[in-house]
Amino acid sequence: MSRIRSKNTKPELLVRKALWSLGYRYRIHYKELPGKPDIALTRLKIAIFVHGCFWHRHKNCIEASKPKTNSEFWENKIRMNIERDKRNISLIKDLGWKVIVVWECELKNDLDINRKLLERLIDE
Repeated sequence: MSRIRSKNTKPELLVRKALWSLGYRYRIHYKELPGKPDIALTRLKIAIFVHGCFWHRHKNCIEASKPKTNSEFWENKIRMNIERDKRNISLIKDLGWKVIVVWECELKNDLDINRKLLERLIDE
């Protein structure tokens, strides 16, 4: 587990590349906001979190499986991740920012990444 990165993950890099190609400029791991969002569009006041389905428990996703060994430890850890995510998102919204959560499983098809991001940015 020590080799699992928390920053600059492949899904995060895919989102950053898509945003850059769409002409958006951003800050990464923006320390000025609670939870240090993976990507912050400071001019638009949009914070983007790129969540792994396993670590943040994406509902109805096959990649969000439960570990069979030491299950009590993992359930507690993942539950705390979810609570921290909710708290940070709420704090960021209270500061007047909009929040977008991109799930790892949504990034499987490279062709759809730009379209999905653009739709979410326009909706926000």
